[in-house]
Amino acid sequence: MTMRSSKMVKVPNELVKFPNKKGSLKLDGMSVIEICFYTQGIKGTFFLQDHLLLIVKSGVYTVRFGDQEYTMRSNEMMFIHKSMGVEYEKAGEPDSDYILDYMMFFLNEKIVDEFLKFAGLKPICPVNDVVPITVFPINDRIGSYIESLKPYFEHPDEVQEGLVRVKLMELLFHIADSNDRLLHQMMQPISKDRGSITKIMEENFMNPVSLNDLPYLSGRSLAAFKRDCQAIYNTSPLKWVRNRRLDKAKELLAETALSVTDICFSTGFENIAHFSKVFKERFGLPPSAFRRQLRLKKDA
Repeated sequence: MTMRSSKMVKVPNELVKFPNKKGSLKLDGMSVIEICFYTQGIKGTFFLQDHLLLIVKSGVYTVRFGDQEYTMRSNEMMFIHKSMGVEYEKAGEPDSDYILDYMMFFLNEKIVDEFLKFAGLKPICPVNDVVPITVFPINDRIGSYIESLKPYFEHPDEVQEGLVRVKLMELLFHIADSNDRLLHQMMQPISKDRGSITKIMEENFMNPVSLNDLPYLSGRSLAAFKRDCQAIYNTSPLKWVRNRRLDKAKELLAETALSVTDICFSTGFENIAHFSKVFKERFGLPPSAFRRQLRLKKDA
């Protein structure tokens, strides 16, 4: 069985590019529920713009974050916090023709807030042991809920957004009933450690992060995050991220045979023309010319 790789994509914004997608349901113009089938292995990376609840009906789905690896098999689900870049690997089981059947639910903060009001739940107290990724089994009620969604994918464009919202509320009711601690984790930033800002920046500078993602990951408000970054780095967070990406790109140009395009995307830049422009501003030459100059110096 062959494995295919792909560059990091932002989800759910870029889900339209995903192959083998069977269908999607949208809310406010954005995919919030996806159903997918795979009959061969595939691996890659994605950056989460919203919380993700990933439910596997059959097959194997593996996620790697940092030095940790999490694997789901049939009838298991995984919750992944937003604003994270993770590696994934998808495969099927040999006794089921290597078919991977799974659903993805994207839960932004607006949806979770709506649910809390709709359900009449009180504000959630901070959780001390928030973890970025959690795997747990599917119970009978959640299994039945998944089956109830499948008819909607026969004609997804005809499903009204109000109904999609109701189905997401239903999912969160099942989650709250079966695993209330998971609902608590949805409401908390991953890190509450105010000393973690340098770690957060180093771990995420090559991810396609926004100015709102980094404060979330560090457990700070945007204003506090900017202030702390200025104190630590003597520059704004966006300038630090850009310069750190450029330093990494320079290193990759010098030490690897990766193409300029691959280096551009792997270091978090999303536009080759912009990457070439800012690289030249920083180092005096565009990336290709910089690499040629290095080779000439080595050959001299």
